[in-house]
Amino acid sequence: MSAVPDLLLVPLALLALQASLCHGACVELDSDTEAVANEGFKLGCISCKMRGEVPAIASVDWYFRASDETEFSHLYSYDNQAPEIIDPRFYGRLGWNGSKNTKDLQDGSIYILNVTFNDTGTYQCIFTRLLMYTNYEYQTNTTKTINMNVVPQLTRGLASILSEVMMYVSIIGLQLWLVVEMIYCYRKIAAAGEEALRESAAEYLAIASESKDNCAGVQVAE
Repeated sequence: MSAVPDLLLVPLALLALQASLCHGACVELDSDTEAVANEGFKLGCISCKMRGEVPAIASVDWYFRASDETEFSHLYSYDNQAPEIIDPRFYGRLGWNGSKNTKDLQDGSIYILNVTFNDTGTYQCIFTRLLMYTNYEYQTNTTKTINMNVVPQLTRGLASILSEVMMYVSIIGLQLWLVVEMIYCYRKIAAAGEEALRESAAEYLAIASESKDNCAGVQVAE
């Protein structure tokens, strides 16, 4: 009998091994664009590799152009798991927030501490990826642009406010609908109960009348 559970453990072990070899799915999401002064802010930059089975090496370079500037300056570099802050305006308050412990980068996000109004501007994130096939190598470049605005405090967009209002309206509507359904069902059950009582009373009277007639017939026969 113990052989059956042992056989069932084999496919479970294979599934666990396969799950351990799988990597999380990569999804390219747009970065937030509104930062709050004196707080931290994540500049998101994700570039998914189209062929997951192909080994690759990637590096990420960030460039920054302030709102009052016309040229981009090299801001940050991350290559071979080695970060480097190049723009002195960001010394001591810029850190890597992307892929960890791998040279095959897909998330090149960075995090800015103590955001100032001078950080308002356009940021460019450039992925340089080297795909290593069996007989050759192929290099690709992906550029993502983020226009960041620094505000004194976080403001809610019109879409967020409308979605919240619609959520509350939907909740109230569902509650009213449930109340109406409960009242309808209660009345229907009550009406069915009254009808059942009337039918039971009529049946009882019919039986009583039949019994009385039978009794009368028996007396006449005597």
